[in-house]
Amino acid sequence: MTDYTFFTRQGRISQPGQYAHLFDNLPTDIAGLCKIVQGTTVHVFWAERYGLKLTPERESEVQLRTMEKRLARTLELDPRPLTQARPLDKKLVGNCRDHTLLLVAMLRHQGVPARARCGFGAYFLPNHYEDHWVVEYWNAAEGRWVLVDAQLDEFQCNAMNIPFDPLDVPRDQFIVGGLAWQMCRSGAADPDSFGIFDMRGLGFIRGDFIRDVAALNKVELLPWDCWGLILKYEMDDNQLDPDDLSLLDRLADLTRGDVPDFEQVRQLYESDPRLRVEGEIQSYIDGGLQTVSI
Repeated sequence: MTDYTFFTRQGRISQPGQYAHLFDNLPTDIAGLCKIVQGTTVHVFWAERYGLKLTPERESEVQLRTMEKRLARTLELDPRPLTQARPLDKKLVGNCRDHTLLLVAMLRHQGVPARARCGFGAYFLPNHYEDHWVVEYWNAAEGRWVLVDAQLDEFQCNAMNIPFDPLDVPRDQFIVGGLAWQMCRSGAADPDSFGIFDMRGLGFIRGDFIRDVAALNKVELLPWDCWGLILKYEMDDNQLDPDDLSLLDRLADLTRGDVPDFEQVRQLYESDPRLRVEGEIQSYIDGGLQTVSI
Protein backbone atom coordinates (compact mmCIF):
# COMPACT_ATOMS: atom_id res chain seq x y z
CA MET A 1 0.00 0.00 0.00
CA THR A 2 1.43 3.38 -0.98
CA ASP A 3 1.16 6.46 1.23
CA TYR A 4 -1.42 7.85 -1.18
CA THR A 5 -3.55 4.70 -1.13
CA PHE A 6 -3.45 4.64 2.67
CA PHE A 7 -4.88 8.14 2.84
CA THR A 8 -7.69 7.45 0.36
CA ARG A 9 -9.22 4.95 2.78
CA GLN A 10 -11.33 5.94 5.77
CA GLY A 11 -10.04 5.39 9.29
CA ARG A 12 -12.07 4.33 12.30
CA ILE A 13 -12.88 7.96 13.13
CA SER A 14 -13.58 9.32 9.62
CA GLN A 15 -15.65 6.29 8.57
CA PRO A 16 -19.19 7.53 7.75
CA GLY A 17 -20.70 4.06 8.19
CA GLN A 18 -24.38 3.88 7.29
CA TYR A 19 -24.29 7.50 6.13
CA ALA A 20 -21.67 7.02 3.40
CA HIS A 21 -24.33 7.71 0.76
CA LEU A 22 -24.41 11.33 1.93
CA PHE A 23 -20.96 11.73 0.35
CA ASP A 24 -22.13 10.54 -3.09
CA ASN A 25 -22.51 13.09 -5.89
CA LEU A 26 -20.80 15.93 -4.04
CA PRO A 27 -18.65 18.57 -5.76
CA THR A 28 -15.13 17.38 -6.52
CA ASP A 29 -13.40 20.74 -6.15
CA ILE A 30 -11.94 21.83 -2.81
CA ALA A 31 -13.82 25.13 -2.77
CA GLY A 32 -17.14 23.37 -3.34
CA LEU A 33 -16.45 20.83 -0.58
CA CYS A 34 -15.44 23.57 1.86
CA LYS A 35 -18.76 25.30 1.21
CA ILE A 36 -20.52 22.08 2.21
CA VAL A 37 -18.47 21.93 5.43
CA GLN A 38 -19.32 25.55 6.22
CA GLY A 39 -22.95 25.08 5.20
CA THR A 40 -23.47 22.22 7.65
CA THR A 41 -21.16 23.10 10.57
CA VAL A 42 -20.85 26.12 12.86
CA HIS A 43 -17.80 26.67 15.06
CA VAL A 44 -18.66 26.65 18.75
CA PHE A 45 -16.54 29.76 19.44
CA TRP A 46 -17.86 31.72 16.45
CA ALA A 47 -21.57 30.94 16.87
CA GLU A 48 -22.46 34.14 18.74
CA ARG A 49 -20.59 36.28 16.23
CA TYR A 50 -22.84 34.82 13.55
CA GLY A 51 -25.86 35.53 15.75
CA LEU A 52 -26.50 32.10 17.26
CA LYS A 53 -26.86 31.64 21.02
CA LEU A 54 -26.02 28.04 21.85
CA THR A 55 -27.63 26.05 24.64
CA PRO A 56 -25.44 23.67 26.69
CA GLU A 57 -27.08 20.78 24.82
CA ARG A 58 -26.06 22.20 21.46
CA GLU A 59 -22.56 23.01 22.70
CA SER A 60 -22.15 19.35 23.68
CA GLU A 61 -22.20 18.39 19.99
CA VAL A 62 -18.46 19.08 19.99
CA GLN A 63 -18.11 15.82 21.95
CA LEU A 64 -19.30 13.78 18.92
CA ARG A 65 -16.02 12.08 18.07
CA THR A 66 -16.78 9.94 15.00
CA MET A 67 -17.94 10.96 11.54
CA GLU A 68 -20.82 8.52 11.72
CA LYS A 69 -22.20 10.11 14.91
CA ARG A 70 -21.69 13.60 13.54
CA LEU A 71 -23.56 12.76 10.35
CA ALA A 72 -26.38 11.16 12.33
CA ARG A 73 -26.81 14.36 14.33
CA THR A 74 -26.50 16.47 11.17
CA LEU A 75 -29.53 14.67 9.73
CA GLU A 76 -31.46 14.98 12.99
CA LEU A 77 -31.05 18.73 12.76
CA ASP A 78 -31.87 18.92 9.05
CA PRO A 79 -32.61 15.82 6.91
CA ARG A 80 -31.81 17.46 3.57
CA PRO A 81 -28.76 16.52 1.46
CA LEU A 82 -25.44 17.99 2.55
CA THR A 83 -25.34 20.10 -0.60
CA GLN A 84 -28.13 22.25 0.83
CA ALA A 85 -26.73 24.78 3.28
CA ARG A 86 -28.47 24.79 6.64
CA PRO A 87 -29.91 27.81 8.41
CA LEU A 88 -27.64 28.81 11.25
CA ASP A 89 -29.66 27.12 13.99
CA LYS A 90 -29.71 23.83 12.08
CA LYS A 91 -25.96 23.60 11.61
CA LEU A 92 -24.07 21.02 13.65
CA VAL A 93 -21.86 22.58 16.31
CA GLY A 94 -18.18 21.74 16.02
CA ASN A 95 -14.71 23.20 16.09
CA CYS A 96 -11.67 23.29 13.80
CA ARG A 97 -11.11 19.57 14.20
CA ASP A 98 -14.69 18.85 13.12
CA HIS A 99 -14.51 21.08 10.04
CA THR A 100 -11.28 19.27 9.19
CA LEU A 101 -12.64 15.76 9.77
CA LEU A 102 -15.65 16.34 7.51
CA LEU A 103 -13.54 17.57 4.61
CA VAL A 104 -11.05 14.73 5.09
CA ALA A 105 -13.85 12.14 5.08
CA MET A 106 -15.45 13.58 1.93
CA LEU A 107 -12.11 13.67 0.09
CA ARG A 108 -11.29 10.08 1.06
CA HIS A 109 -14.73 9.02 -0.16
CA GLN A 110 -13.80 10.50 -3.54
CA GLY A 111 -10.46 8.68 -3.59
CA VAL A 112 -8.39 11.78 -2.86
CA PRO A 113 -5.54 11.24 -0.36
CA ALA A 114 -6.34 13.41 2.67
CA ARG A 115 -5.36 13.64 6.31
CA ALA A 116 -5.92 15.90 9.30
CA ARG A 117 -3.05 17.94 10.74
CA CYS A 118 -2.98 19.20 14.30
CA GLY A 119 -0.87 22.21 15.20
CA PHE A 120 -1.06 25.96 15.49
CA GLY A 121 -2.41 28.79 13.33
CA ALA A 122 -0.42 32.02 13.18
CA TYR A 123 -3.38 33.98 11.81
CA PHE A 124 -5.83 34.23 14.72
CA LEU A 125 -4.02 36.59 17.09
CA PRO A 126 -0.93 38.78 16.72
CA ASN A 127 2.33 37.19 17.93
CA HIS A 128 0.49 34.02 18.88
CA TYR A 129 0.14 30.48 17.55
CA GLU A 130 -3.41 29.27 18.19
CA ASP A 131 -4.27 25.61 18.79
CA HIS A 132 -5.85 24.55 15.48
CA TRP A 133 -6.51 21.78 12.94
CA VAL A 134 -6.45 21.88 9.14
CA VAL A 135 -6.70 19.46 6.22
CA GLU A 136 -3.74 18.29 4.16
CA TYR A 137 -4.64 16.71 0.79
CA TRP A 138 -2.60 15.45 -2.14
CA ASN A 139 -2.96 17.74 -5.14
CA ALA A 140 -2.03 15.35 -7.95
CA ALA A 141 -1.99 18.06 -10.61
CA GLU A 142 0.61 20.05 -8.66
CA GLY A 143 2.39 17.06 -7.14
CA ARG A 144 2.27 18.35 -3.56
CA TRP A 145 0.43 18.13 -0.26
CA VAL A 146 -1.71 21.25 0.22
CA LEU A 147 -3.02 22.66 3.52
CA VAL A 148 -6.67 23.77 3.60
CA ASP A 149 -8.49 25.54 6.42
CA ALA A 150 -12.09 24.41 5.94
CA GLN A 151 -13.25 26.54 8.89
CA LEU A 152 -12.39 29.90 7.32
CA ASP A 153 -15.44 31.16 5.45
CA GLU A 154 -15.77 34.66 4.05
CA PHE A 155 -17.07 36.06 7.35
CA GLN A 156 -14.08 34.79 9.33
CA CYS A 157 -11.57 35.78 6.65
CA ASN A 158 -12.90 39.32 6.71
CA ALA A 159 -13.08 39.48 10.50
CA MET A 160 -9.44 38.42 10.88
CA ASN A 161 -8.09 40.01 7.69
CA ILE A 162 -6.71 36.68 6.50
CA PRO A 163 -3.94 37.54 3.99
CA PHE A 164 -3.89 34.22 2.11
CA ASP A 165 -6.18 31.78 0.34
CA PRO A 166 -7.61 29.34 2.94
CA LEU A 167 -7.59 26.69 0.19
CA ASP A 168 -3.78 26.84 0.14
CA VAL A 169 -2.52 27.80 3.59
CA PRO A 170 1.18 28.76 3.60
CA ARG A 171 3.39 26.49 5.69
CA ASP A 172 4.57 29.42 7.80
CA GLN A 173 0.96 30.25 8.69
CA PHE A 174 0.05 26.79 9.99
CA ILE A 175 2.73 25.18 12.14
CA VAL A 176 2.23 21.43 12.54
CA GLY A 177 2.85 19.93 15.96
CA GLY A 178 6.30 18.51 15.21
CA LEU A 179 7.60 21.79 13.85
CA ALA A 180 6.23 23.70 16.86
CA TRP A 181 8.07 21.23 19.10
CA GLN A 182 11.31 21.80 17.19
CA MET A 183 10.94 25.58 17.18
CA CYS A 184 10.52 25.68 20.94
CA ARG A 185 13.07 23.00 21.80
CA SER A 186 15.71 24.88 19.78
CA GLY A 187 14.88 28.24 21.33
CA ALA A 188 13.68 29.68 18.02
CA ALA A 189 10.23 30.36 19.50
CA ASP A 190 8.69 30.97 22.91
CA PRO A 191 6.58 27.98 24.07
CA ASP A 192 4.21 30.37 25.83
CA SER A 193 3.19 31.83 22.47
CA PHE A 194 1.63 28.47 21.51
CA GLY A 195 -1.75 27.38 22.91
CA ILE A 196 -5.30 28.49 23.51
CA PHE A 197 -6.90 30.48 26.34
CA ASP A 198 -4.71 29.99 29.43
CA MET A 199 -3.35 26.64 28.19
CA ARG A 200 0.07 27.06 26.63
CA GLY A 201 3.70 26.02 26.80
CA LEU A 202 5.78 23.00 25.80
CA GLY A 203 3.49 20.51 27.53
CA PHE A 204 0.54 21.79 25.52
CA ILE A 205 2.62 21.65 22.33
CA ARG A 206 3.51 18.03 23.11
CA GLY A 207 -0.20 17.21 23.25
CA ASP A 208 -0.91 18.70 19.84
CA PHE A 209 2.23 17.05 18.47
CA ILE A 210 1.11 13.56 19.60
CA ARG A 211 -2.41 14.20 18.26
CA ASP A 212 -0.87 15.14 14.92
CA VAL A 213 1.07 11.86 14.84
CA ALA A 214 -2.16 9.96 15.57
CA ALA A 215 -4.03 11.93 12.90
CA LEU A 216 -1.31 11.07 10.38
CA ASN A 217 -2.20 7.47 11.19
CA LYS A 218 -5.90 8.20 10.56
CA VAL A 219 -6.90 8.45 14.22
CA GLU A 220 -8.36 11.95 14.42
CA LEU A 221 -9.32 12.34 18.05
CA LEU A 222 -10.90 15.29 19.84
CA PRO A 223 -8.56 18.15 20.81
CA TRP A 224 -8.99 17.26 24.49
CA ASP A 225 -8.46 13.50 24.14
CA CYS A 226 -5.33 12.27 25.96
CA TRP A 227 -3.28 9.05 26.09
CA GLY A 228 0.30 7.77 26.19
CA LEU A 229 2.92 10.48 26.08
CA ILE A 230 0.30 13.20 26.41
CA LEU A 231 -0.71 11.94 29.85
CA LYS A 232 2.63 10.65 31.11
CA TYR A 233 3.96 13.99 32.31
CA GLU A 234 0.78 16.06 32.21
CA MET A 235 2.04 19.58 31.33
CA ASP A 236 5.53 19.32 32.90
CA ASP A 237 8.15 18.77 30.21
CA ASN A 238 10.99 19.31 32.68
CA GLN A 239 10.46 15.68 33.75
CA LEU A 240 10.72 14.09 30.30
CA ASP A 241 13.18 11.21 30.41
CA PRO A 242 15.88 10.83 27.71
CA ASP A 243 14.12 7.99 25.87
CA ASP A 244 10.89 9.97 25.57
CA LEU A 245 12.74 13.09 24.46
CA SER A 246 14.63 11.10 21.85
CA LEU A 247 11.40 9.64 20.47
CA LEU A 248 9.71 13.04 20.32
CA ASP A 249 12.69 14.69 18.65
CA ARG A 250 12.87 11.93 16.05
CA LEU A 251 9.14 12.16 15.37
CA ALA A 252 9.36 15.94 15.09
CA ASP A 253 12.02 15.60 12.42
CA LEU A 254 9.85 13.13 10.50
CA THR A 255 6.56 15.07 10.75
CA ARG A 256 7.65 18.73 10.74
CA GLY A 257 6.45 19.18 7.14
CA ASP A 258 4.49 17.11 4.66
CA VAL A 259 6.01 13.81 5.88
CA PRO A 260 8.07 12.50 2.93
CA ASP A 261 8.95 9.30 4.85
CA PHE A 262 5.54 8.34 6.14
CA GLU A 263 6.43 4.64 6.49
CA GLN A 264 8.79 5.42 9.37
CA VAL A 265 6.06 7.41 11.11
CA ARG A 266 3.62 4.56 10.57
CA GLN A 267 6.01 1.98 11.99
CA LEU A 268 6.84 4.09 15.03
CA TYR A 269 3.17 4.72 15.75
CA GLU A 270 2.14 1.07 15.39
CA SER A 271 5.03 -0.31 17.45
CA ASP A 272 5.11 2.12 20.36
CA PRO A 273 2.39 2.14 23.06
CA ARG A 274 3.46 5.67 24.03
CA LEU A 275 1.97 6.82 20.71
CA ARG A 276 -0.63 4.27 19.69
CA VAL A 277 -4.32 4.81 20.43
CA GLU A 278 -6.06 1.65 21.53
CA GLY A 279 -8.55 0.48 24.11
CA GLU A 280 -9.25 3.34 26.47
CA ILE A 281 -8.11 6.95 26.55
CA GLN A 282 -8.76 9.88 28.86
CA SER A 283 -10.82 12.86 27.71
CA TYR A 284 -11.47 16.24 29.36
CA ILE A 285 -15.27 16.45 29.57
CA ASP A 286 -17.12 18.97 31.72
CA GLY A 287 -13.89 20.10 33.35
CA GLY A 288 -12.56 16.69 34.36
CA LEU A 289 -10.81 13.65 32.90
CA GLN A 290 -13.10 10.77 31.97
CA THR A 291 -12.25 7.35 30.60
CA VAL A 292 -13.46 6.75 27.05
CA SER A 293 -13.33 3.54 25.01
CA ILE A 294 -11.96 3.95 21.49
